[in-house]
Amino acid sequence: MNNLIAKRQEPVSCAASARLVEAAVCGAMGLPAGALRAGRGPHRIAFARQLAMYLTHVGFGLTLTEVGACFERDRTTVRHACVLIEDRRDQPVFDLAVTALETGLAHLAFGLQLGIGPEAAR
Repeated sequence: MNNLIAKRQEPVSCAASARLVEAAVCGAMGLPAGALRAGRGPHRIAFARQLAMYLTHVGFGLTLTEVGACFERDRTTVRHACVLIEDRRDQPVFDLAVTALETGLAHLAFGLQLGIGPEAAR
């Protein structure tokens, strides 16, 4: 996915991008909202957080440090998450799922930037 938002964002905008990705990943994985910002948690939650950090970094162009701040993690943790997700993208089914999330986030973020709401789609 191309970077959707300019590289230098306001801190509020950075957090909004991360929350958008967090909501999408939680929805896709059937997790409660806010689960990714809890402690280490079970493997399923840790994996979902890694995916969200990856999508926030790659899709929205936030730096590793910015992503880390949004998820209350260190930049090296974000880098590790990105490496893990990239490695799993060699699996066709996983890659398809991540591509679907990227595409959905791109469409949603683009609509939000243009001020297009659900009522405009009718």
